[in-house]
Amino acid sequence: MEVTQDLSFIHLIANASILVQLVMGLLLVVSLLSWWYIFIKMFAIRNEVRLTEELEEAFWSNQDINILYKQVSTNALADQGALERIFSAGFVEFVKLRKQHGVDASAVMEGTRRAMRATYQREMDRLESHLAFLASVGSVSPYVGLFGTVWGIMNAFRGLANVGQATLAHVAPGIAEALVATAMGLFAAIPAVVAYNRYAHQINRLATRFESFTEEFSNVLQRQP
Repeated sequence: MEVTQDLSFIHLIANASILVQLVMGLLLVVSLLSWWYIFIKMFAIRNEVRLTEELEEAFWSNQDINILYKQVSTNALADQGALERIFSAGFVEFVKLRKQHGVDASAVMEGTRRAMRATYQREMDRLESHLAFLASVGSVSPYVGLFGTVWGIMNAFRGLANVGQATLAHVAPGIAEALVATAMGLFAAIPAVVAYNRYAHQINRLATRFESFTEEFSNVLQRQP
């Protein structure tokens, strides 16, 4: 009964060395932050996909682009999706250049594409925010946990030097508390890696849809009288 108590999870953490406890604390904080960003990105990407589908549906329903722009511009900037901002930037730049005298059609379209490309880059930076953190957690956390494990095992074997006869009862607690650090490293890394791969794939698909829309919208503007 006492062995079970000695090898309980809380007891192992409480009796670990200071450095191993610091490693565990760091991994716990990193894990909580990664879960926070995982949920933030999940809702953000889901909302972005919904807004993108809504704008594409409105755009391809043969709706007048002037009316569509008025509908988009009535939304608050914070409520607009990435594709809506790209559409608005291109339309505003197109109208502004068309009103200028001496600007030929090719210059108008080139300026419109540049405006949409600049907005596209800003929106992609916004969508990809926090992904680098998840990638770092997924790649570094196992090694941080392994460092805590190695240090804990070293302390466990150093403690055996003062014991006349080493038994499993002497070795097991030190090794078990050291392995907890590895377990915590994996617990932090696995969800971060899975989330990063999934979100990176979804963002790449959105980027492809944004680029396709930019080209199609440029073609529509080019046909404007």
